[in-house]
Amino acid sequence: MIIDFHAHIYPEKIAARASSAISVFYENAPMAWTGTAEELIETGKKAGVSSYVVCSAATSPAQVEVINNFIIKEAQKHPEFIPFGTMHQDYQNYAEELERIHAAGCKGIKLHPDFQHFAVDDPIMDKIYAKAEELNMAILFHAGDRRYDYSGPKRFLNLITKRPNLKVIAAHFGGYTEWEESIHYLVGKNIYFDTSSSFWKLPLDKAKEMIKNHGYEKFLFGSDFPMWDFKGELNTIDQLGLSDKEKEAVLYGNAKKLLESL
Repeated sequence: MIIDFHAHIYPEKIAARASSAISVFYENAPMAWTGTAEELIETGKKAGVSSYVVCSAATSPAQVEVINNFIIKEAQKHPEFIPFGTMHQDYQNYAEELERIHAAGCKGIKLHPDFQHFAVDDPIMDKIYAKAEELNMAILFHAGDRRYDYSGPKRFLNLITKRPNLKVIAAHFGGYTEWEESIHYLVGKNIYFDTSSSFWKLPLDKAKEMIKNHGYEKFLFGSDFPMWDFKGELNTIDQLGLSDKEKEAVLYGNAKKLLESL
């Protein structure tokens, strides 16, 4: 059994365009798929994936409800999906919307500081974090990128120091392309990492070191669908030298425990 804790889905009519834009943003990173819900289920099933945390990030306040409604609707259609909604720093009715999507089954929200142009530790986000914490909703963040100063590991340290009870998942081993900073500021701290969109640039020895020092109990498997092929990502997991217990935790057990706590 495998839980993919980081999968993006898009409406069929815009999926190809959305995935292409993401590829451009990440300097022409490969896109294995286009990003429809049906494609995710079909490709994931072949690799043994049984459940998916599905999400998308709003780049404007007007997109918040549209995306949340889409994610909730897809989760209602597909029992394999675990919905994570989204929020935007300029969305006015944040409390009511978070309450609405929580009641509809969303276990958390996805935020992408680089796309949305806010710093992780900016006080403008405090009210959203406080409401998510009140509702016991997790927050899955895009984390890191040397090209920007929105989601660096030090900003996550500031956040979890200020809000130690907020359930935070920092994607991409805690800092996409900023793994030395992730090691310095976040490894060993009270924060989850996911494995998504890292192995194409993160050396295997560095990944092993981070898992050992941070603790395998705080790692979640993520594909970052539609970017990467499931089999390739899972083959890399197999190369990490994890024990059967550790591998099961990363692929399934840690996610199950976290989701059950929400």
